[in-house]
Amino acid sequence: MDSAAKDEQPAHVKHLAAFLIRHHSDQLHSMALSQDPKLHFPLYVNFAELMDDDPPLSHLVFSQPTEYLRLFDEAAVWAHKVILGDLNGSNKGIKKEFIHVRINISGSPLECPETFPSIGRVRVKHRGILLTLKGTVIRSGAIKMYEGERKYMCQKCKHEFLVYPELESRNSIKLPSYCPSQRSKPCEGTKFGHLEGSITCHDYQEIKIQESTHVLGVGAIPRSIPVILKDDLVDIVKAGDDVIVTGILTAKWSPDLKDVRCDLDPILIANYVRRTNELKSEIDIPDDAIMKFKQFWSDFKDTPLKGRNAILRGICPQVFGLFTVKLAVVALTLIGGVQHVDASGTKVRGESHLLLVGDPGTGKSQFLKFAAKLSNRSVITTGLGSTSAGLTVTAVKDGGEWMLEAGALVLADGGLCCIDEFDSMREHDRATIHEAMEQQTISVAKAGLVTTLSTKTIVFGATNPKGQYDPDQSLSVNTALSGPLLSRFDIVLVLLDTKNPEWDGVVSSHILSEEEPDNGKQDEDLANIWPFPMLRRYIHFVKGYFRPVLTKEAEIVISSYYQLQRRSATGNAARTTVRMLESLIRLAQAHARLMFRNEVTRLDAITAILCIESSMTTSAIVDSVGNALHSNFTENPDLEYATQERLILEKLRSFDDFPDANSTR
Repeated sequence: MDSAAKDEQPAHVKHLAAFLIRHHSDQLHSMALSQDPKLHFPLYVNFAELMDDDPPLSHLVFSQPTEYLRLFDEAAVWAHKVILGDLNGSNKGIKKEFIHVRINISGSPLECPETFPSIGRVRVKHRGILLTLKGTVIRSGAIKMYEGERKYMCQKCKHEFLVYPELESRNSIKLPSYCPSQRSKPCEGTKFGHLEGSITCHDYQEIKIQESTHVLGVGAIPRSIPVILKDDLVDIVKAGDDVIVTGILTAKWSPDLKDVRCDLDPILIANYVRRTNELKSEIDIPDDAIMKFKQFWSDFKDTPLKGRNAILRGICPQVFGLFTVKLAVVALTLIGGVQHVDASGTKVRGESHLLLVGDPGTGKSQFLKFAAKLSNRSVITTGLGSTSAGLTVTAVKDGGEWMLEAGALVLADGGLCCIDEFDSMREHDRATIHEAMEQQTISVAKAGLVTTLSTKTIVFGATNPKGQYDPDQSLSVNTALSGPLLSRFDIVLVLLDTKNPEWDGVVSSHILSEEEPDNGKQDEDLANIWPFPMLRRYIHFVKGYFRPVLTKEAEIVISSYYQLQRRSATGNAARTTVRMLESLIRLAQAHARLMFRNEVTRLDAITAILCIESSMTTSAIVDSVGNALHSNFTENPDLEYATQERLILEKLRSFDDFPDANSTR
């Protein structure tokens, strides 16, 4: 670039360009070598780095982003031309017209509550500054073409200048009252002509983000705000994605509707968008907590199942007993197994799904709410109580445009979706939830919007039987749920409130003791129960740290049990399929994680079998399991396990290919 051209640039543009050349020459080089000159290229800048280099200039970018981000883009194009001049000798570089500086505030002072508020706390004071918001994409619109800046020329002095459309006035062009040329003698011309072919068009997309329900108090309504994405930012996020958006807060007139007052609605014009899906389930686990976990299992080295039960007692401590349900909620559902991807790219999910079918008053909703609190990312809803999007996704018309609205399963991607009254789902949810639970995606083709959304979600459902539960009928008849849908659940527990005088006496004593203000025995029992924060950290740690693999003895047990089920299957055994084999593997891996191990042993395999046997959807091989509602914690779980192991191995040894080995763990 010649010296005359350099002198025409404002001082701030020169400073910004010099900063980009010093710190981001690698990005500028890669842009120069790109072959498509018409693309819009992003240039990522850390705000903390700009603050260290030039604090006054960084403050101007923060306080006047509308003006200075445009200057930053001009500086990027200018710096690109300087880099391109260095490459001209090799004839490799191609001139680019559109480069946009994207400001990342991570690690800078702008991460304070004043400039990084929750969506519900956005106010007028935030207008016009560089603002950052965090939320979940609940709607995503179609990509449109948007006419942006255009050039005009003063008829008097022939000065050319850019004019940008104003969002507040429906993208109309407002010309200056006099010539904006920066000359020693003002031109003061008032007549301007539009230069043909000078209009710059941009890709344009509107999305809507909603604040996370986990940061809200009870009774608070999650707020949402529209976000405008332009150029390289379009189509990088989908409904259900967690995002952090940095941009400029402005206002936009609401659409013209008959008999409806026209208002200015807040809207965020995005400058930088970061997907945080990989951070959805992040929980801070200090090193001393990990040491406590290791010490705990060291103390229970000789009686591991007693240590496991001490962890399980922390699940819904207000609900007495229900050992089988608590084991299913923690080990099988919240912890889950390991996702498997074969050579062809086919994925077998690692998440386990659980369904509780029970009479009223058996604690189903208590478990749903407790599981939602244990998970760092969760959505709790009912079959009919969800939004217009239902459980999956729907197309809605907003301001004359069709947009996708995410349902509960999409919003819970990467976490837990608790669905009460599971049998009352809408018809379109029943049709699409099969794919969401098994393939963990939702394929959408509605109102011309064709896409696939991720639903890598644990489903925890609860429902009441239709009328009086009839043990002689299939589970599908008792719940009015189809067999294929029931087969998606790894375990289905039926909680029947049958008459049992002994159990009724124990439960009544527990409830009455809860009401006594001073009870030393109660305090002693609570000392053996893990506190909620420790339990939450433990579940997150073992889920991320351990990836258990099956040992040979575990494979033999699982394979033999599966073959035995296949031989003894009746017409009502709807789940005796390959899905049941996959469920067994997932449950065994989850139990190994719960036991703080990287190997799936025979103990884990047999525990998975006992959990499957507790499900009323399979033909019972072990008759001693009984009603899941009446299952309780035993004094010596390791001794009881030895008895259950012997019973199962005796059944499995009926196969010729099952080795006659001693019962070892």
